[in-house]
Amino acid sequence: MAAQNLTPTADTSRRGSFHALEVAEVRPLTAESVEVTFAVPERLHGRFDYQPGQHVALRATIDGREVRRSYSICRPPTPGSISVAIKRDLGGVFSSWANETLEPGTVVDVMSPQGTFTSGLDDLAGTHVVGIAAGSGITPLMAVAHRVLSQAHDSRFTLLYTNRSQLDVMFVEELADLKDRYRGRVALHHVLTREQRTAPLLSGRIDEERLTRILDALIPTATVDEWFLCGPFELVQLCRDVLAARDVDPAHVRFELFTTGRPERVEGDAGRPVEVRTGEPTWRLDFTLDGQSASVDSPVAANESILNAALRVRQDVPFACAGGVCGTCRARVVEGIVTMTENYALEPDEIERGYVLTCQSHPKGERVVVDYDG
Repeated sequence: MAAQNLTPTADTSRRGSFHALEVAEVRPLTAESVEVTFAVPERLHGRFDYQPGQHVALRATIDGREVRRSYSICRPPTPGSISVAIKRDLGGVFSSWANETLEPGTVVDVMSPQGTFTSGLDDLAGTHVVGIAAGSGITPLMAVAHRVLSQAHDSRFTLLYTNRSQLDVMFVEELADLKDRYRGRVALHHVLTREQRTAPLLSGRIDEERLTRILDALIPTATVDEWFLCGPFELVQLCRDVLAARDVDPAHVRFELFTTGRPERVEGDAGRPVEVRTGEPTWRLDFTLDGQSASVDSPVAANESILNAALRVRQDVPFACAGGVCGTCRARVVEGIVTMTENYALEPDEIERGYVLTCQSHPKGERVVVDYDG
């Protein structure tokens, strides 16, 4: 594909909406993961253009219950199709269903692409980009790597990728192909935690000491222009801390989480039933969605999130993870004061402009007005 066809044109500020897409292909990646490709009809091409590194939410009814999960897009922008990689999680309802049940012809609700992982990464000439990933964290970095390498003849991409064993490495053939296709511009460093490698430095869990040694020996921070981190909370936070200690500008360190992996984290509300009793103290939510206004009263004692309150009167309010990770439920506070319990999706400038994650936001007053269209 020509480089100019990879130029991102997606509107990263648009609000997501679900569309029924048919599965075109299910391709095994490892024993516990698959790549799922959806066919995008021509009438929806504009809704499913995207930037490398963005994600989509999938929605399905499993055992009589609606389940939603977000997955990163793993292929370069291609009109007519969109692909995600789904790794089976221990006890994961959606990921197990996808790995065991999905087949060509299955129809799944897919939300239009969201996310700002690569926003602002425009001039790639001479750029050295480093990705650090664990497990399924490789999925957004596959699309990022294609973009970095195809859009400039002198750009470089280095990947530090950790897995339990060689059999757990997703996209192993595609990574090797990238290295062959862009000779001298791609460096791959596989770290295996449960399998001995020839180089002791690349065997074992990545902790602060090992990451420091890897950076010293293989990836000098002074040579890197942009960092992309994707994986569990502990690894991403470790990388951010180590890079900060080396005076790497945080503006050039981008990260994405599929889950925080923190048991103490407060989960967001999504569809919890709440009853308003006569005479009890309430707060009022007014919100705009798709140009239409709605209102709902919420009992103060229920301590429900803005998202949960909104869902009680509009079932089409956008959300996916409900855990402060994906950013799908983002809205702008027009009036009132709210507090966010967790935030792993919004940038500081978005917060300054009044945006919140409604799944993690609670009012600090009698009335809140939010705009999902803003």
